[in-house]
Amino acid sequence: MEPFDPLPFAVPAFVVLIVAEMFWARRREPTAYEPQDTLVSLALGTGSVVASLLSAGLVYALALWLYQFRLVTLGWAWWVWPLCFVLDDFGYYWQHRTGHRVRWFWASHVNHHSSQHYNLSTALRQTWTGFIALSFVFRVPLALLGFHPAMIVTCGAINLIYQFWIHTAAVRRLPAPIEAVFNTPSHHRVHHAINPLYLDRNYAGVLIVWDRMFGTFQPELPDLRIHYGIVHQLGSFNVIWAAFHEYAAIAADVWRAPLRHKLAYLWREPGWSHDGSRDTTATLRARWAGQQAAAPPGD
Repeated sequence: MEPFDPLPFAVPAFVVLIVAEMFWARRREPTAYEPQDTLVSLALGTGSVVASLLSAGLVYALALWLYQFRLVTLGWAWWVWPLCFVLDDFGYYWQHRTGHRVRWFWASHVNHHSSQHYNLSTALRQTWTGFIALSFVFRVPLALLGFHPAMIVTCGAINLIYQFWIHTAAVRRLPAPIEAVFNTPSHHRVHHAINPLYLDRNYAGVLIVWDRMFGTFQPELPDLRIHYGIVHQLGSFNVIWAAFHEYAAIAADVWRAPLRHKLAYLWREPGWSHDGSRDTTATLRARWAGQQAAAPPGD
């Protein structure tokens, strides 16, 4: 079986939904869209497609090579598909979590979070450098377990398509059983927020159960206004800067750091500094908790 990528067939639906959300936003939430920001999202999405086309063959070839050493041959039985999908989603959780907790991977992922607006076009802000960052290492090993690479490709594409619709403020909360199991717009708004309480939470692709299992789940609070973007906002609509700014920042930090700390700027968390002069997620959250504790009752 050849790999089947359903993503191109979903693109027309993406366009229709973005246009529909724009009309909704004009009446209900005018700040949801900003023209220049949307253009940057579209440009990043286009660049991501080009980058994927250039690297997909190499990743698929690697998966086929690994498949030679599979533990078992699972084949194409109907039950293998949902099993592959769930395990691929599990791999995505750890890929995504690492993309927020290790700066080298964050440099590839940060452009997805760089918009201060949360709408369906934000979902198109995908990386140009996933292959360079080696993000595929979290999911390709499924071939060693016996899943055919073509099946892995298809399940991964379905996972990506699912994640498109959760990038919206138009859908508030879904029935409790759905919110308990699946990633939803409510859960993913938390993930894109820069409020200290929400930082580095809800990494799920499709199944929010992974966050619940591994202690990274945070529900959306109805009385906490969400702020979107990155802790140090991009401040530019330059698409090249949006795609590569974190790599430039890493290079500058490595250049200035003492020799024994240079590599740490690649593998430590974003915000880490050898002299403690910057804020990590932990320090931001601790400072926020202290402010909440010190606030007078009723504030």
